[in-house]
Amino acid sequence: MSFRSIHVIAAALLAAVFAGLAATPLAAADEPDLIFRRSTVFKLLSPDDKLATYGVDDPAVEGVACHFTIPEKGGYTGWLGLAEQVSDISLSCRQIGPIRFKAKASQGEDMFRQRRSLFFKKMQIVRGCDTKRNVLVYMVYSDKLIDGSPKNSTSSVPIMPWGASDTIQKCGDFISG
Repeated sequence: MSFRSIHVIAAALLAAVFAGLAATPLAAADEPDLIFRRSTVFKLLSPDDKLATYGVDDPAVEGVACHFTIPEKGGYTGWLGLAEQVSDISLSCRQIGPIRFKAKASQGEDMFRQRRSLFFKKMQIVRGCDTKRNVLVYMVYSDKLIDGSPKNSTSSVPIMPWGASDTIQKCGDFISG
């Protein structure tokens, strides 16, 4: 086999891997809605570093939305999607309507996932239930294939009536584990 043939085969395999990664669903919820971005580091000839705030609805619990802010690397590697993003992520979840559980779920189940680097890092929002207080608890963190990140943020949503005729559901009846 010639040196050129090896390069052609390697390029084809690499393209197949990237196509497979692009086709793999990553999110437990739909893609988040971009609320706004703010530049944090100016770069003269390439895109700036930014903070971006997104909103996402909990796919298993109607009436709960979460907002998270993540840093986005600029420069040419960030623009091409090759930069490894940092793990600093903030999270805030709130009741935005009557809370209705769509299905049973497990403690610590992924509510949302998103890649933070080409291969090794992803951000996850997980959901749990504090049965004693009837509160939904959401935690965001990022992990790496080799070593995880201790950086995280937590937000809680007490299940409250929404209007005079609303009945309160118990999260312990729907989230177990």
